[in-house]
Amino acid sequence: MQIDFTKILVVGVSSRALFNLEEEEKIFKEKNVRGFREYQFANEDKLLEKGTAFPLVEALLKLNKHVDSKKPIVEVVIMSKNSPETGLRILKSIQHYELPITRWAFSAGEPLAPFIKAFNIDLFLSKDENDVQKIIDSSSCATALVYDPPADFKPETERVKFAFDADAVVFSEESEIIYKTQNIDAFHQHEKANENVPLNDGPFAALLRKLSDIQDQLPVEKELSPLRIAIVTARNSPSHMRVVKTLRSWNVYVDEAYFLGGWPKAPVLEAIGTHIFFDDQDRHLVDSQTKVPCGKVLYKSDSILKTFENEMIVKSKKTVNQ
Repeated sequence: MQIDFTKILVVGVSSRALFNLEEEEKIFKEKNVRGFREYQFANEDKLLEKGTAFPLVEALLKLNKHVDSKKPIVEVVIMSKNSPETGLRILKSIQHYELPITRWAFSAGEPLAPFIKAFNIDLFLSKDENDVQKIIDSSSCATALVYDPPADFKPETERVKFAFDADAVVFSEESEIIYKTQNIDAFHQHEKANENVPLNDGPFAALLRKLSDIQDQLPVEKELSPLRIAIVTARNSPSHMRVVKTLRSWNVYVDEAYFLGGWPKAPVLEAIGTHIFFDDQDRHLVDSQTKVPCGKVLYKSDSILKTFENEMIVKSKKTVNQ
């Protein structure tokens, strides 16, 4: 029977995002494939600790309890560059934690980007920056580079909470470029003048729409949904109205929105208790990742913001060396 993936949220997660495999990654870099294989064989029955994406995956899969078991609304695919034999430890840990995951992709070192479309992935989470950049450049899939997990994060288990930055994440980068290349006044003037013009799609727009569709499939009103969506943005008045009106034009329901005007995001995200927060800027993520799981949204290699980011890195290095 043909599967209708428009009605299913498919999340691809790397083994390092789901579990803490930093020691194993170090061994791989120091001792190459042979040393890594030997280590995995010797520790095959040693349970892996939970990683950054584990609370999100666990909570997402529980959404299937609210619908017909024959028609799940969430599927999770483990996508790993392990071989099947070195990945056995990962499978045993999944079994131990009783995660109802039934699909895996072990590529034995082959790039994962070509498999995003093959598995109909809507969101891919990884700790490998090269993989994330290739997927950003070659597909329309929402993808993020996950940070290390916060030390004392205690997530809800019966609800799942997503939080998104606005510009260059949910929305396109065009307004962000005005702010970075001109100033905040020019940004506010532009957004006020275009208040009734919907913002263009950013890299996570399709994911946001899919999450909104999943809310519609749950047997409760959206206001009571176990799947919650929040926008946490540095925008404030008068640029806030364009965000609200754009989401309305998309017919996307957002439970919460916080317009911070440059105030720190970490305390708000901690108060929300979000299972994951997506932002494109390190300055918002450095503190936030100590409170909640976070993922950085990378720019396309040929984007204006990527060029701007690289120029800022060069300037910063020159300043340090002076």
